[in-house]
Amino acid sequence: MTEVYIYDHVRTPRGRGKKDGSLHEVPSVRLAAKTLEAIRDRNGLDTANVDDIIMGCVDPVMDAGAVIPKAAAFEAGYSTKAPGMQISRFCASGLDAVNFAAGKVAAGSDEIVIAGGVESMSRVGMGMSGGSWYMDPSVNFPGYFMPQGVSADLIATKYGFSRDDVDAYAVESQKRAAHAWEKGYFKNSVIPVKDQNGLVILDRDEHMRPDTNMQGLASLNPSFQMPGEMGGFEAVGIQAHPEVERINYVHHAGNSSGIVDGAAAVLVGSKAGGQTMGLKPRARIKAFANIGSDPALMLTGPVDVTEKLLKKTGMSIFDIDLFELNEAFAAVVLRYLQAFEIDHAKMNVNGGAIAMGHPLGATGAMILGTVLDELERRDLNTALVTLCIGAGMGTATVIERV
Repeated sequence: MTEVYIYDHVRTPRGRGKKDGSLHEVPSVRLAAKTLEAIRDRNGLDTANVDDIIMGCVDPVMDAGAVIPKAAAFEAGYSTKAPGMQISRFCASGLDAVNFAAGKVAAGSDEIVIAGGVESMSRVGMGMSGGSWYMDPSVNFPGYFMPQGVSADLIATKYGFSRDDVDAYAVESQKRAAHAWEKGYFKNSVIPVKDQNGLVILDRDEHMRPDTNMQGLASLNPSFQMPGEMGGFEAVGIQAHPEVERINYVHHAGNSSGIVDGAAAVLVGSKAGGQTMGLKPRARIKAFANIGSDPALMLTGPVDVTEKLLKKTGMSIFDIDLFELNEAFAAVVLRYLQAFEIDHAKMNVNGGAIAMGHPLGATGAMILGTVLDELERRDLNTALVTLCIGAGMGTATVIERV
């Protein structure tokens, strides 16, 4: 199989996913186009030689619909020879877009692919694309369907994480993100979003609350107690896990991922493709995997897929220098740290989605780029990137610097 390399990556800042968020005026296609423009211009790409553009988008409807990567290529002024496609595996869509691109390059069908994702959650609300998983009893009964927040609280209850535990994790995420921005760790990868007059709309992640503390978080009410108790979803969770007598509701807006707008792009290709374009590789995609996991716990897929990937590669957890796990909810990361006995000093070292937000289709590509930058900054070698996924799945990728 052909070796697959990462040549570059960029992302937009994350804007608050509300109507008063700075990126609300920017449609998904324009957010995606900004990343395509930056990847082209930074690397001097002849876009006629781009074999594909693959982007994750979880809710590809309304102005995010109609094969948004191809539309973004038009917007960005790419050659009409560059095709595009969109994929969805819920929250892992951006990482799976990179993995899909890597698979095409490894198979020899493509030489240069741009992969990533986009989500404008202020314009297209979460779940707007609908689906039988939410609505069809023949699907959601055997899948133990419940809101993800209830599943996160079920994880916290089952594995013994208290309200203080999840709140303390959230405070640390905010501190790490603020420190990373203060030290300029993101400056080479985050591209400002500008309006048509060239004026900067947003150049910094907007969701962060660096002054967050335990006292402030303690004042917040649990977000998922009402759907759990009044909506009957706690009974669903207990049916799947009868060892849990009742769910302890610990998650709220302050220790869960933020709803934001954003886009990301990763330039991947073969050695020959990179040489043709005059590119220098930064990392190699060593391996990737997907898995289905417990649908009631729903968000423990990162543990399962990491075990699968380590077995597949013959690696151990000690071979990984840095980990990036999407902070969908604090308990997701705490369970991962617990399962593998990982030092938190190796995990999400520059904060995560609790502080900076989770633009669903883009996050996987964003955190892949974040950890690559950090490997370079620390002069380390190997990183593992993983995300939990709705309906009980997991995706993971291992990269190595070259």
